[in-house]
Amino acid sequence: MSKIDVSKFEKIIEIRNIERDDFEDLIELQKLCFPNMDPWKKEHLESHLNIFPEGQFCVEYDGEIIGSCSSLIINFDEYDDEHTWEEITEDGYITNHDYEGYNLYGMEVMVHPDYRRMKIGRRLYEARKDLARQLNLKSIIIGGRIPNYYKHASELTPRQYVEEVMIHNLYDPVLTFQIINGFTLKRINKNYLEDDAASMKYATLMEWNNVDYKATTKRHFKTSFPVRITTIQYMMKKIDSFEEFATQCEYYTDVAAGYGSDFAVFPEIFTTQLLSFLPEKSPSRAIRRLTEFTEDYIELFTNLAVRYNINIIGGSHFVEEGNKIYNISYLFRRDGTIEKQYKLHITPNERKWWGISPGNEVNVFDTDCGKIAIQICYDIEFPELARIAVDKGANIIFTPFCTDERQGYLRVRYCSQARAIENQVYTVISGTVGNLPQVENMDIQYAQSGIFTPSDFSFPRDGIVGECNPNIDTVVVGDVDLEILRRHRKTGSVAQLKDRRRDIYEINYKLKK
Repeated sequence: MSKIDVSKFEKIIEIRNIERDDFEDLIELQKLCFPNMDPWKKEHLESHLNIFPEGQFCVEYDGEIIGSCSSLIINFDEYDDEHTWEEITEDGYITNHDYEGYNLYGMEVMVHPDYRRMKIGRRLYEARKDLARQLNLKSIIIGGRIPNYYKHASELTPRQYVEEVMIHNLYDPVLTFQIINGFTLKRINKNYLEDDAASMKYATLMEWNNVDYKATTKRHFKTSFPVRITTIQYMMKKIDSFEEFATQCEYYTDVAAGYGSDFAVFPEIFTTQLLSFLPEKSPSRAIRRLTEFTEDYIELFTNLAVRYNINIIGGSHFVEEGNKIYNISYLFRRDGTIEKQYKLHITPNERKWWGISPGNEVNVFDTDCGKIAIQICYDIEFPELARIAVDKGANIIFTPFCTDERQGYLRVRYCSQARAIENQVYTVISGTVGNLPQVENMDIQYAQSGIFTPSDFSFPRDGIVGECNPNIDTVVVGDVDLEILRRHRKTGSVAQLKDRRRDIYEINYKLKK
C-alpha cells in the first residue's frame, strides 16, 4: 500500500492579527453575522490597525476568515458605568485607546454562522486573555449583547431575563457563552448599542479578572506628562559652505538641548540657504542641485539628534526620487531612527518655480513623547489632514513653514490655531526669517513662530504657549502637557472630537502608498 499524503486532508485553522488585506472580508462577515446592524467602515478598521494592531484578531480557516474580535485598552475607572458603546470606543475609532490603561475592553466578537459549533468564539476569547496576560492588564471588560431578550421582553425585565440565563433556565447565545468563559456580571446598561434591536438596546457589563496581574510601580496616575518644545525662527542669510550651514543648525540644536527640550523644530525648506553659495541662477535647476545635499543633510541631523539627545523635526528639504522633486519633512528621533512626511498640497508658487510633486499619505509617528504628525506649511490650511492625523492618535502637529509676506504667514498661523481648537490638539509652527538676495524666489521671508493649544480653561488664556517676536533670529521654548490634553478631550467645556456628527458627515481617507 502506498504512503498516504495526509497534507491533502489538512484544513488549517489559524488565529492571527488582522491585516489591511482582510478589511473587505471582515466587512462582509459582519454583514452576515449582524444583518440588521451597521457594519464597520474601512476607516474604522484602518484606525484600529493604526492605533492598536495587536488587539485585533481574526480566525482563518482553510484560507477563509470565519471570525474576528476587536479590542482597545482603557482605564475603566475614568468612564461612567452606564456608558454606551459609542462613548467607550469613540464611535468605533478607538482614538481613546490608552497603552498605559489597566483594562482590555472588548468591543466586538463575530463568528460566521456556518462555523459556530467549532469553538471559534472561545479561541478568540482565549486570544484576548493571552493578550491581557502578556500586557499585564487587570481585566477584560465587555458590553455583551443579549440577542434573545426580544423574545421575552413582554414578560421579563432585562434584569429578570439575565438572571434566568445565569441559572440556565434560559439560553442566550452571547450571555451564556460569556458566563461559560469565566466572565462575571457587573451591571446592565440601557441604550448601549443604538441599532441592537434584538437586545432592545440593553447590554450586560461583564468582566474577566486576570489572576496573573502584577501591580507595577511604573503604572500610576499621571498628574502631568510635560513635553518641552523649542521652535526655531531660523535666519536665512548668505553662507559660503555646507559646513557653515551645519554650524548654524548645530547651534540651534545645542540651544534647544540646553533647555532640556524633547523636540527642536526647524522651518520648511530652510536648506535653500545652501543655494546662496551655488552659482546656478535658474530656480528649477538650482533645486536639483540642492537635492545633491540630501545625504549630507540626513547625516547631519541624525548625528545631532543622537548627540544632543533630542528629537528633531528637520524642517523640510527638497529631495529627488524617481526623477521627481518632493518637499519632505524628516523626523530624526533621538534614538537614531528616521521617519518622513511628504508635503501633500503643493502651492502654485512651488509648481511654477520648482516643479514640486505632491506626496499621498498622512503619517502619524510614534515618539518617546507620544504620537505626533508633521504637516508642512500649506498642508495645515486643509482641515481634513489634521482631523485624519488626530484620528490616528496624534497629540501634537508640527508645521514647518516658509512664507514671504505677512498675509501668507497669517494663513499658516490662523489655520494652525484653528486646527488646535477643532481637534483638541497642540500645534507648533516654525518659520524662516531674513533674506537671500542671491537666491531666486527665496529673497524675502516673514515669520512669527509659535506653540498653540486648544482654547479652554486648562490652557493659556489666548491659546498660546509661546511665540517669537516677528522677523528676528530667535527661538521660543514652551511646555505642552499631554495629560492635560487627554483630560480636556474627556471633560472640556466643549468636546469637538466627541461631538462630531458622524451620522451626517465623515472624512473618507483614501490611503495611497
